[in-house]
Amino acid sequence: MTTADQWLATAPAHWTRGRLKNLIAVATNGTWGSDPVEDDTDVRCVRAADFDRVTRRADLSKAPLRYVEPSSLRQHLLSNGDLVLEKSGGGEKQPVGMAVLFTGIDKAVCSNFCARIKPSIDVDPRFLTYVFAAAYGQGLTQAAIKQTTGIQNLDTGAFFASRWAYPAAEEQRRIADFLDAETALIDRLLRARQRHIGLVEERWESSIYQELIQSGAPEIELRRLGVEVTTGPFGTVFSASEYQEGGIPMVNPLHIRNGEITPDFHHAVAPETAARLTRHRLRSGDLIVGRKGDLGRAALVQASQDGWVCGSDCIALHPGEGIRSHFLDYVLRSQYIRSQLLARSLAATMPSLNEGNLLSLRIPCLTLNEQDSISSRLDLAHDWLVRARHSMRRQVTLLRERRQVLITAAVTGQFDVSTASGRNVTEGVAL
Repeated sequence: MTTADQWLATAPAHWTRGRLKNLIAVATNGTWGSDPVEDDTDVRCVRAADFDRVTRRADLSKAPLRYVEPSSLRQHLLSNGDLVLEKSGGGEKQPVGMAVLFTGIDKAVCSNFCARIKPSIDVDPRFLTYVFAAAYGQGLTQAAIKQTTGIQNLDTGAFFASRWAYPAAEEQRRIADFLDAETALIDRLLRARQRHIGLVEERWESSIYQELIQSGAPEIELRRLGVEVTTGPFGTVFSASEYQEGGIPMVNPLHIRNGEITPDFHHAVAPETAARLTRHRLRSGDLIVGRKGDLGRAALVQASQDGWVCGSDCIALHPGEGIRSHFLDYVLRSQYIRSQLLARSLAATMPSLNEGNLLSLRIPCLTLNEQDSISSRLDLAHDWLVRARHSMRRQVTLLRERRQVLITAAVTGQFDVSTASGRNVTEGVAL
């Protein structure tokens, strides 16, 4: 008996012992069809990207339109109550094997990376969705993954052969009704916490903006403050031997998050390669700014990051004697500057910046003492932000864990839903 199915020994005696496949009538691989013909014969195609991974429902709002031949459409058309199972894709942090319930009325199919699951006639589709959620949480899908390339493939035969126990249809409906109500409550709490996190971020942005605006100082271009810039090794092609896992990190915009540089030691160059990139090396106190994609990503280079390499899609700013690095860090990460960055970005497929754009940014012309004073006040506000954000994100994590625990406990018969309230899962978490 594996760890995942140890619960079978204590499952209610009147539940049927069997396999997951006993709950499934038909499992059919999906189809991608062909390009849409742009008339009423096109149908939506549900991909893993169209999974609402919280509510476990298929979301058609962004599902692409595809054309599927009528003979194929009859075989693949989704019906209300079908499940869509991801069987190819996934990743290290999000393994393949998620399943969602289709409740739409529009004509739709699922992609060829997914499978359409029709529950057995005596199985409640909502109950089966929760069963798949519990199986995913227990690692049954992960145990059935085969990966020979970068794509994970779910061995559905092995997964469906997993041992399971389940009640009769009426009890399935009671369990599904209970979980619908209790998970809806948790989902409301989750949405509220996510809104609160957004409000905290807005308050932080407002703090920076108010400090800069209320200073009443005239504006001055960064170049007038002695700021210099360094670009990454744009256009340089590195051979495979010049990359070295665990080497010197090369910083690109994706490595800049929430004002910090998150190193990627997989995207690193060998020390000897970094040595010849002298003019692209970062120094403690520099500000690194992403010049493509999400404009406004900026971070202060710490002492421990001295000598890292500025990537080709970044620009490093070296503050002059007229501006403090710490102050400039706050300014660059503010809406005050972000609006200027967008206005100065080059008109291209995606917004981008160059050295001239950055050096022409205008900020309040403040003395070093005034910059230090504002930075000190913003430090206090930032400390509050970090604590509040950490607390709320921890609550979000706990709510998601409790949601999973509640689902697993209910569909494995660990309590009687007719007498349970679910308060043991959400107790202590208030709006």
